[in-house]
This record gives sequence, C-alpha cells and structure tokens, in this order.
Amino acid sequence: MIPADLIDLLCCPVTRLPLVLADADVLQRLNARLQGPEPSLRNAGGEKISAPLDAALLRADGTVVYPMRDGIPMLLADEAIAVE
Repeated sequence: MIPADLIDLLCCPVTRLPLVLADADVLQRLNARLQGPEPSLRNAGGEKISAPLDAALLRADGTVVYPMRDGIPMLLADEAIAVE
C-alpha cells in the first residue's frame, strides 16, 4: 500500500484536486456495478472494468476514483471511474 505521506502529495491529473484512499463503502458500490447481466462499470476512456477494485484513490469532490493495481495508482485521465 502507498504510505499516507505519499498519498498527501498526489492529485487528480485533470482537476488537480487532492486524492484520498477510497473507503470500503465506495469500493463496494463500484464493485456492485460489476454484477448482473449488464455490468456498467467503465473508465473515462470507455474501457469496461471487469476485475473488482481492491483499492482506489478518491478525488476530494467524491465524484471520481482512480484504480490502484498491485499498489500502483493509475493516475491517467482515461483511467478515471465515475462514482455514481
């Protein structure tokens, strides 16, 4: 996992708003969108998300997360996932 002092330095690549670790509730809501006959989880680049999110960084306004893969944050605009 990323040390807290490093997370404090990270920001959204689009808005420059700060990022925080997404809590379990946010991850659960996003992963629920992977279930059912019509999974609806896509990133900003239009790519379907098929694997559950283990960790993500939540933008300070609470509207977008950036997934983390193997402990590495994917801080690219196209990787953003809308939190609905």
